[in-house]
Amino acid sequence: MTSAVETRAQRVIGVDEAGRGPILGPMALAAVAVDAAGVAELERLGVQDSKRFGAGKRAKERRAELAAVIEELALEARCVLVTVPAIDQRTFRGELNHLEREVAGDLLREIDACDEDRIICDGARLFAPMTRRFAQLEAVDRGESAHVAVAAASILAKHARDQAFAAIAARYEPEFGALGGGGYINAPTRRFLAAYEARYKDLPPETRRSWGAPKPRAEAAPKPSSKKPSSEQPSSEQLSLA
Repeated sequence: MTSAVETRAQRVIGVDEAGRGPILGPMALAAVAVDAAGVAELERLGVQDSKRFGAGKRAKERRAELAAVIEELALEARCVLVTVPAIDQRTFRGELNHLEREVAGDLLREIDACDEDRIICDGARLFAPMTRRFAQLEAVDRGESAHVAVAAASILAKHARDQAFAAIAARYEPEFGALGGGGYINAPTRRFLAAYEARYKDLPPETRRSWGAPKPRAEAAPKPSSKKPSSEQPSSEQLSLA
């Protein structure tokens, strides 16, 4: 997985996100800095793209186990949840990519990224503009396969997102039953949104009301283009059909 030879003096910093596409809950971004010894150990442990573990209970448990190991082995590890109001505010302005870059920049500053560090961000189009601020930054697609540091960041971000959604599901389970689907637009999420709106005449506060909102071409997320534009205050029916 590692595409270059690192010395112990060099840090490799991986950056990745989880939860850009769901309609419910926050998005998570993580940055992980490792040295050569950390790289070797994470590769030995089988750290890889978080999505390859699947979405079931065992997958979540395995990501949780690896997240704990990553935090222990990494020289620095940071993860932040971007709130629904923040996502909505920036998405309605066509600035979701800008928001992700701002958060990534904050994470890199927190771990004191320097010129000697190799920085790899997952998303060639998304993160390429950051090279103006971080000349050593590499913005690549499928970054989890390019370097284990990015795979480690993907696991931290996905684990944080899993935990956040689990809290949302637990909050509504007594009234609406088990909430599956991870907060993405799918049958379980549609049923939940429809049931909530039928009862309360509104959407739950964890809903991204900007989901499906029109975006400038340069800011369009790499998602299917079949989404219908939503109004500023869409109903659950509009959102589920978008």
